[in-house]
Parts: sequence; structure tokens; C-alpha cells
Amino acid sequence: MNAADRDQLLADVEAFCQEIRPIEELRYAEHEFNDQVVPLARKHRILGMLTPPELGGRGSDAVTYLRALARTGREGTGVRTFFSGHISIGSYPILTWGTAEQKQRYLPAAAAGDKIMAFGLTEPDAGSNPLEMTTTWERKGDRYVLNGVKYLISNGGIADAIIVFGYPKETPAGKPRRISAFILDTKQPGFVCETLTAKMGMPSANTAMFEMRDAEVPLTNMLGEEGDGFRVAMGTLVAGRLSVAAGCLGVIEDCLEETINYAKERQQHGKAIAKHQLVQEHIAHIEMDRVMSDAIVMKAAAAKDASTNAPTDKELARKADLLAAQAKLYASNASWDAADRAVQVFGGRGWSTLYRPGRHLMDTRVCRIYEGTDEILRLKIAAAVLGKEYEAFK
Repeated sequence: MNAADRDQLLADVEAFCQEIRPIEELRYAEHEFNDQVVPLARKHRILGMLTPPELGGRGSDAVTYLRALARTGREGTGVRTFFSGHISIGSYPILTWGTAEQKQRYLPAAAAGDKIMAFGLTEPDAGSNPLEMTTTWERKGDRYVLNGVKYLISNGGIADAIIVFGYPKETPAGKPRRISAFILDTKQPGFVCETLTAKMGMPSANTAMFEMRDAEVPLTNMLGEEGDGFRVAMGTLVAGRLSVAAGCLGVIEDCLEETINYAKERQQHGKAIAKHQLVQEHIAHIEMDRVMSDAIVMKAAAAKDASTNAPTDKELARKADLLAAQAKLYASNASWDAADRAVQVFGGRGWSTLYRPGRHLMDTRVCRIYEGTDEILRLKIAAAVLGKEYEAFK
């Protein structure tokens, strides 16, 4: 991606963010789904940021894309989560493992906003260990038939196509039982979806659970080869973790700006609270959250670009995977700290969703759970330091 295209993409993201902010403020206050994210993203051509131009997208590198996601993160974790679901873990698996026909069928439509994408891995009893999923598939003639339930799926209730995973219903004796991946079109009998509204945050974003009741998938919609599903899922989670980390960087940036502005305006004890030393301590901490998160997120983005440019280099892939985990772990915790400190500086007003820090505090908490919990990422990082033979889970 050349400099001019990079600057134009970031300018388009900025224009989108300025338009979406007043709408997001209202939808959040009303606890309603923000139905203007997709139309405005379509208007500014930012629904296919990673998709190559020949498939209707912008052809962004990882560094530029994560800068763009950080900017959307300032508008709220719910806004950024939509883009993560649609691009980072929805379109990305097709871009990376899809056939030429699958790419032509889904990616131009996704880039144009004609198809919304999602990623369906988590189940009610299969979260940190996806190998415990119970979704099954079986081949019947010219199609696969899927049965199972997926839970807490971002964009799940608005998606036209979802990347889903399941085990074969029956496995021949002596053959290992492995997960496969599929592209599931949702506008069909057998797909039953329920929007989840009892959430601690992100009320303006769509989160859903859905059931597949003999849902049919054409043979051409298996993603990768039979048994490749776990590899597809784990590879996609690298992109997903990077997107969460970038969004958390944006949360920190917004908390810092909001806190600085408020501290300069708010008067207590005869002077602006920005002059109080303990308020300055909070601001200094938020600034350090920003500096450190920016450094590790951009380092991880550069590693992802290097790995993408040399897809057969296993060492670059390993490095990108580890840095994505480190960036997600650090930035998600830093965003929680930054939002908590911003709320403290705002005082009583911080404890209100009418102000941005309070919304960030509620929303960013989930970033320490989805795409890899704090605990799982710490185990992953520790195993990388200790050696593979010390992995807690195999």
C-alpha cells in the first residue's frame, strides 16, 4: 500500500468516525443497535480495508489497518468490534484460506457492504478450549448439513455469512476426529438466531447466539480442506487479537483526550483540577498506557505484515502469533486501567454513561475476555518463554 492510498484510507476512517460519533452517542444512551455503522462505513468505503483492490477492497497493510481500527476504537468498543467481526475474523479467513471462487463470491460483496460477515467459534460450553465444541457436520449428497449452537457472536444477528466450525458427526475408525471450517449463509431454513441484549457494555453493537438445525452448506463452502478448521480458527485469532489490541489503543487515546479536556475545565478548591497533583498522576498513567500500548501494537502489526509477506516462514509466523497475544493482553488491560482512571478524574460524572469514560469502562472490560482471555494469553506467553514442553494445555 503506497503512502497516498494509506493517507486516503485513514482520512476516510476519520470522516466516518466524525459522522458516527453523534449517532453512537444517541444509540448508546437509548441502548439500541447502531444501524448507521454499516451505511456510513459503506459511504466511506472502509468495509474492505484488508481486501485487495482487485476484489473491491482497499488493500491495506496491517500497520495501516490497525491505525484505522484504533481510530474507530475511540468511538467505542462496540463500533470497533463491528469492524473486527466483519473484517478481521469474518473476511480474513476467506482472504487467507478461501478458494478463488469463494473469494469472488464473498469478498467484493463484503467490501461493498452487501454482505456482513461474522465468525462463529465460541459455544455455550466451548470458550477458551474450542476443541470441546459440540457442533457437528455430515455430508449429504451435494451439501454439508450442520447442527449446533454458537454463542456470543459479534455481528451474529446481522451477518449474511458466518465462518463456522464443527466436528464430523461420524469419524471412520482409525481416523483422527478434527474440526472443519465452513462459510455458512444465514438466509436459509435451519438458521435460528437470537440477539443478546443482557450485556454489561456495548449496547449499540450486535451480539447474538444462533442455532444450526440441519443448516445446509454447499460442498464449495468448506473453508480449506477437511480437518483444517482448528488451523483456520487459530490463524484467524491472530488477526482478531491484533484488532482488539488496536481498538483498546483507541480507547486509551480517547480517555486521555477526554480526561485532559475535563481536568482543564473542572474547577475545585479554587483552581482547575488539572493543577492537582493526584489528578496529574492519573493523567500520567493514562499517557503511559497509551505510549506502551502504541509501541507493542505497532510492533505486532509490523510482525504480522512480515509474516504475511513470507507465508512459508514458520519463524515469522510464530513471532507474529506471540506478539499478537502480547499486544492484546497488554493493551486490553491498559485500556481498562485508562478508562478506570478517566472515570476517577471525572468523579461523579464519570459514573454515568452520559460521559465517554464511563462507557469506555464498561465496554472495554470484554476485551480482556474475547479473542483470548487474560489467563489463556499469559499461559501462551509463558510457554513461549519456557519452551513448548512446558505448555499448560496440549
